[in-house]
Amino acid sequence: SDSTGVTSSAFFTHSNAKRRMTSVDRPTVMVTNDDGIDAAGLQSLVRVLVSSGRYNVQVCAPDAERSAVSHSITWRHPLVARRVNVEGAIAFAVAGTPADCTSLGISKALFPSVADLVISGINMGSNCGYNMVYSGTVAGAREAFFNGVPSISISYDWVGGISSVQDYTLAAEACLPIIGSILSEIKKSSYPRNCFLNVDLPTDVANHKVKGLLHFWENMKCLSCSDASCASL
Repeated sequence: SDSTGVTSSAFFTHSNAKRRMTSVDRPTVMVTNDDGIDAAGLQSLVRVLVSSGRYNVQVCAPDAERSAVSHSITWRHPLVARRVNVEGAIAFAVAGTPADCTSLGISKALFPSVADLVISGINMGSNCGYNMVYSGTVAGAREAFFNGVPSISISYDWVGGISSVQDYTLAAEACLPIIGSILSEIKKSSYPRNCFLNVDLPTDVANHKVKGLLHFWENMKCLSCSDASCASL
């Protein structure tokens, strides 16, 4: 038990077959974002990750919305991190930017170990092209990459009047095979370390899962390819 009264026994509350893998056997993922720790995208992603029973989940995210802050960091005053309740995860809300959150989260100041993979998102809105420069979501993943930790940023192309909160869950479920494959490659030491991934999910994510996964695999093959003539990305 820590000072908040939260015990490690509350880490995973269900006992179905998927949860027979011990916490020692599971890879660890850390989730951050720029929409804030209470945002539906992050909460949906964490629920899906925890429900899968495959991962130890850490959360280190801004205590309020920090959209479009790019890769800004806090340096004029100390960062304040507060333990919060996110079911199935060890979670901290930080009075800082997404880059701050990632940096703090992988520093071992909050968590006992560095995550195998940092996931930033799920962002409310697309992050393609030059938007990646302004995006706090992308910066959360980029900061991990700068520090040698594999990372991925995930955004959902939210459209008002069409999208619903449930779409975040569909987006998270669509990304589970990608996340699992990345962690498998990391375990085999075959994951490319010279990049981080930025994934944008379409508005109608339910009808694009297969096409999106095929595109992902094509790009992953290119990232792993040493042929200079390969120009798929």
